[in-house]
Amino acid sequence: MAAQNKNVGILAMEIYFPPTCIQQEVLEAHDGASKGKYTIGLGQDCMGFCTEVEDVISMSMTAVTSLLEKYNIDPKQIGRLEVGSETVLDKSKSIKTFLMQIFEESGNTDIEGVDSTNACYGGTAALFNCVNWVESSSWDGRYGLVVCTDSAVYAEGPARPTGGAAAIAMLVGPDAPIVFESKLRASHMAHAYDFYKPNLASEYPVVDGKLSQTCYLMALDSCYKNLSHKYEKMEGKKFSIAEAAYFVFHSPYNKLVQKSFARLVFNDALSDASSIDEAGKEKLSPFSSLTGDESYQNRDLEKASQLVAKPFYDEKVGPTTLIPKQVGNMYTASLYAAFASLIHNKTTALDGKRVILFSYGSGLSATMFSLRLREGQHPFSLSKIASVMNVSEKLKSRHEVNL
Repeated sequence: MAAQNKNVGILAMEIYFPPTCIQQEVLEAHDGASKGKYTIGLGQDCMGFCTEVEDVISMSMTAVTSLLEKYNIDPKQIGRLEVGSETVLDKSKSIKTFLMQIFEESGNTDIEGVDSTNACYGGTAALFNCVNWVESSSWDGRYGLVVCTDSAVYAEGPARPTGGAAAIAMLVGPDAPIVFESKLRASHMAHAYDFYKPNLASEYPVVDGKLSQTCYLMALDSCYKNLSHKYEKMEGKKFSIAEAAYFVFHSPYNKLVQKSFARLVFNDALSDASSIDEAGKEKLSPFSSLTGDESYQNRDLEKASQLVAKPFYDEKVGPTTLIPKQVGNMYTASLYAAFASLIHNKTTALDGKRVILFSYGSGLSATMFSLRLREGQHPFSLSKIASVMNVSEKLKSRHEVNL
């Protein structure tokens, strides 16, 4: 069993997002917003959305059936199915039960798992559950399957352009091209009301935008500090942004991703990490005496850290931003759509690379974790994943709505 459970991780991926979208520039004009408010201010290019003929269940079923077909997976080979979502269609019945229709046809009803829900974090919880199952003595030799699915919609107002929709399916098992470094993981869990949905008759959340950004950055700091501490105990040296080739962030909107990576650079400067040169440290040293709360609100620090981070950002984060900027906030699918963007953009350059992912869900739950990438072998390889997802064609074939 120990040999079978080596290199547990993601074997295969498929992504689906609606074929209907709107350019953020068009939305700006329609809303009467100042030019660049959504494109430059939020960092978004386009927003995908479900029409009346689509929802999270249909998107999930499309992603799952496509993954099974394109990788030639027999539905009977699935032993655990976990769904992460915050788009509630029923207060009792899980989305997973709808997906069981795919497996019942083959006679496979022996599949563990239900839905995980905590804002945008549910997909990560579902993924960890499947990875832990494959690594455990409970594993029965079959694959785990994870689905992240959401439709993000907001009431009219400043948050509306941060909507989006998608579903991602991920196959989990041993000897994977995307391997979990399970010891290199750090979480931050706390109680907050930064984004929540108290009215079950409405699909719209209540959002405190300023608090939500502060909670996100605070959780990021905490996870990075704890992950760095674990890395130092394991490797005997400090962790810094130099220890990973790429960083992938949960993306409500791209501007927050830019701020988040800059925050890691600031943390490295505070810890005197060698990843930041003396000129960069000098630019950030005036802010070293700020308290945590002060630093989250300091615009001068924000600008200075983004300036120092810019060359690192273009190299280590830029390749991950394609789908989130083009589709929008996909809640549980956002982080994994960003990871899919990386595989799409850097397929042939990922072998042997470490990637750090940061997952955040309001309320709040957050985890930073590490993956090691290997090219793998057919049918489970990075190049196969990129080919199956076919991101460029899916983006190109969308229908743009004009208001």
